[in-house]
Amino acid sequence: MKLPMEFLDKMRGLLGESEFDEFLKSYEMPRYNGLRVNTLKIGVEDFLRISPFRLEPIPWTKDGFYYPQSESPGKHPYYYAGLYYIQEPSAMLPGTVIDAKPGEKILDLCAAPGGKTVQIAAGMQGEGLLVANDINSDRVKALVKNIELCGVKNAIVTNESPDKLARNFEGFFDKVLVDAPCSGEGMFRKDEDAVRSWEKFKCEKCAGMQWDILKNVDRLLKPGGVVVYSTCTFSPEENEKMIDMFLKQHGDYELLEIPKIAGMEGGRPEWADNNTDMAKTARLWPHRLKGEGHFVAKMRKRLKEEKDIDRGTLKKGKDVPTSKEKEMSEMSEHIEAFKAFCRDNLNIGIDGHFAVKGNNLYCLPVEYPDLSGIKVAKFGWYLGEFSGRRFEPSHSMAIALSRDDFKNVMDIESGSGDVIRYLKGETLMAESPKGYTVVCVDGYTLGWGKQMGGMLKNLYPKGWRKMT
Repeated sequence: MKLPMEFLDKMRGLLGESEFDEFLKSYEMPRYNGLRVNTLKIGVEDFLRISPFRLEPIPWTKDGFYYPQSESPGKHPYYYAGLYYIQEPSAMLPGTVIDAKPGEKILDLCAAPGGKTVQIAAGMQGEGLLVANDINSDRVKALVKNIELCGVKNAIVTNESPDKLARNFEGFFDKVLVDAPCSGEGMFRKDEDAVRSWEKFKCEKCAGMQWDILKNVDRLLKPGGVVVYSTCTFSPEENEKMIDMFLKQHGDYELLEIPKIAGMEGGRPEWADNNTDMAKTARLWPHRLKGEGHFVAKMRKRLKEEKDIDRGTLKKGKDVPTSKEKEMSEMSEHIEAFKAFCRDNLNIGIDGHFAVKGNNLYCLPVEYPDLSGIKVAKFGWYLGEFSGRRFEPSHSMAIALSRDDFKNVMDIESGSGDVIRYLKGETLMAESPKGYTVVCVDGYTLGWGKQMGGMLKNLYPKGWRKMT
């Protein structure tokens, strides 16, 4: 592949002649492909038992695997069931480093298209609050789709600048991930468009954007909280120098050591005013390991006083009516219609904090924050919409639940032509009780159908359908 001469000259100067030769040879090698098992829907061991792919573990994440270029996991029905997410192997490290736990409040600040978001969600296991934000409204659409595909229930998706988020979420989050927009040098082998983008948006421009994002993190993070910063570029201006500048301006932060395994190296102090702490950061180089390249830093905001622990509470959201009698009555009617649907079609009840926005019903497992003035693309788990007094369930409701949660189930084997026909939106011939039926592949939910006589009307969303 043809690489920009300016890029080559810069890397030769940074690495020295010997290491630069090794680095350059990596571009002659085939790129590495990866998938990460979505443990919200299936355990790693269970997936390995049913996997039709040849897989090799990725060493820096417990649920990630390499797969050969000859395989096409994006075309398999398991992909449509949300059993895994296709992701470049080195891009799995930031989500591992943030180490998400159930019950935490976590912000993915530059989230689209959502690979790291759903990795965080898997660690949270449906408990706590995940806010996934991206400033680009077009990219937010892909983010919402991937969150729904993976069955994430506890996420709010926002489309805002970091400074606007900070007004509503000041001192709120336990952890913040900043997978910053960057010059993308680590994507050159994967995507030749990245080369053209680099020539248009040089690292200096990207560094300016990164700083604008990073300087707002302090307002969003509570004392004792952790921020993980990452890029898929090699440029020191966007990596070591960026972190060094942040630490110099924020004396209450400390760098935390990222364990180095499987060929990882530390960041290079000589690229950041000889700050020896940079060795605590992690660099994934394509000539040292099986990945395209990444930089990751983990920082902790020190506690000043014990009382600081209590920060991070917000005023209650204003989306559920609390004052107008008519609105309260309508809300009650809507919830009753939803509960009636659950009694008729599910083996479980669904609890949480409900909100009706227009005719749409959403649910969050925790009390949601005040989102006034914030552009929200997805308000928690989208359950469905009301048509008159009738409740019509959403695709995201079906795919986030398990087979045993439903009363009427049509389970199709992954090798069957019926599963492909379903994913293409075709009507299936089937006998089952009249009404809603969840369609599964090998026991894992794909979406809704509606039984009408001897036919199953296909309710798989048009924009999600398998084209080939």
